[in-house]
Amino acid sequence: MSGYLTALVVCAVTVGTIGYLLRSRRIREKYAAAWIALAVAVVAVGAVPSVLTWLARLLGVQTPVNLLFLVSGVVLLIVCVQFSVEISQLEEETRTLAEEIALLRLDVEDLRDRGVRPGGDADVRPPPPAPPA
Repeated sequence: MSGYLTALVVCAVTVGTIGYLLRSRRIREKYAAAWIALAVAVVAVGAVPSVLTWLARLLGVQTPVNLLFLVSGVVLLIVCVQFSVEISQLEEETRTLAEEIALLRLDVEDLRDRGVRPGGDADVRPPPPAPPA
């Protein structure tokens, strides 16, 4: 089996896996779109390998494989930067939520110390008088 055919099979499996992950809601659409676009690009190069040779000549790259490695490295760099941005945002959200939970717990403890019942009624009314015997 040639390398181009292998690339086509791997891309088909990748697109199928991405479709499964989308249906099971384990991956978001924006990430799925990027992976599918990358798979389509690989299919295009696998189906018409002369495109890679033409691009390498156009960009002044010595061999098409070097261009492929360069593009692969750039794609991996972009993915890593994107994930770093997402992780940073999630860490900030987690910190903010933890602070809000801590403040809410403090409010609940303060209300308990003042004698407020869980239903929201404070113990400010005297108990009803006992019925005469």
